[in-house]
Amino acid sequence: MAGARGPPVLRGAPAPLPGGRAALFCAGLLLMIVLYVRRTPAAILISIAVTAILAVLVNSVVPIPPEEWGVVVPHMPESLVSAPSFGLVWQFDLFGGFVRAGALTATVVLFTLVLSGFFDAMGTIIGVSDEAGLVDQVGRVPRLGRILTVDGVAGMIGGSVSASANTVFVESAAGVGEGARTGLASVVTGALLGLTLLFTPIAAVVPAAAAAPALVLVGALMMTQSKNVPWTDIELAIPAFLTIALMPFTYSITNGVGAGVISYTLIKAARGRFAEIPWLLWAVSLVFLAYFGIDGLRALFG
Repeated sequence: MAGARGPPVLRGAPAPLPGGRAALFCAGLLLMIVLYVRRTPAAILISIAVTAILAVLVNSVVPIPPEEWGVVVPHMPESLVSAPSFGLVWQFDLFGGFVRAGALTATVVLFTLVLSGFFDAMGTIIGVSDEAGLVDQVGRVPRLGRILTVDGVAGMIGGSVSASANTVFVESAAGVGEGARTGLASVVTGALLGLTLLFTPIAAVVPAAAAAPALVLVGALMMTQSKNVPWTDIELAIPAFLTIALMPFTYSITNGVGAGVISYTLIKAARGRFAEIPWLLWAVSLVFLAYFGIDGLRALFG
C-alpha cells in the first residue's frame, strides 16, 4: 500500500536486529564448511566457539530481546565457575502418573514415549553407525542388542536424576565427522560433560544459532548415504523418500520411520506380495498406525 509506514520505534528501547540469529547461523555454517573442507582439526568445535563469541559481541553492541535468542541468551557470565545443584536427583514418583492421570491416559502416554524413544534411538544408531562405516554388508549394526540395552539403561538413569532424556542423539555424528570410530570419543565427551558441571556459566553462553550449524553439516554428511537407496525400485524409493522427508518436517525420527514402514507394507500388500511381508512388519505397521492415530484413540476411549 503506497505511503504506508512501518510500526513506530520507541526511543530509548533496544532496537532488535532483524535476522540477527539467522545471520550468525549463516556465518557459523560458512566458517564450519570452510574449516571442514580444509580438513582443519576440530573444525566443528572451533566454528561453534567462534560463532558463540561473535554472538556475545553482537548482543553486547546491539541488544536483542531475550525472546529473539531462544533458550540461551549469549552474554558474558559474571563467574566462570558455578557449584552444581543436585536437588532434583531421585525426585520422581514412579507410579504417580497412573494415580493422577488415570491408568488409560498414563498407558497411552507411556506407549507414545516408548515407541518414540525406541525408534528415535534405532534411527539414530543406524544412521550414525552407517556414517562411521560400522554396519555390515546387509546394513545391520553389529551387537545392536547391547547398544539398545545401554541406551535404555541410560534413559532410566537420566529420568531418575530428573535430567533430560539420556539417550543417543544424532549430534554424535559430529564426533564421527571428526574421525571417531571406537567409542573413545563418547567416553571423553562424557567425562568433559561431567566436568562442565562446574562450568555451567560458560556452557550457557552458546546460543542455538552457534550450535545449529553443526547439525546442518552433519546432516549433509549423513545425506551422502542416500546414494545406497535403489531409487529406481518404487517399492523402496517411496518409503525411503517419506522417511527422509518427514523426519525434518515433523522434527521426529519416529514419524519418518513410521511413514516408511507403513508405506512399505502397503505397497507390498497392494502388489499382492504378502509372502514378502513378515508378521513382525505387520505388527510394527499396526503399532505405528496406533501411534499416528493416538489422539483419535484417546478421544474415542475418553
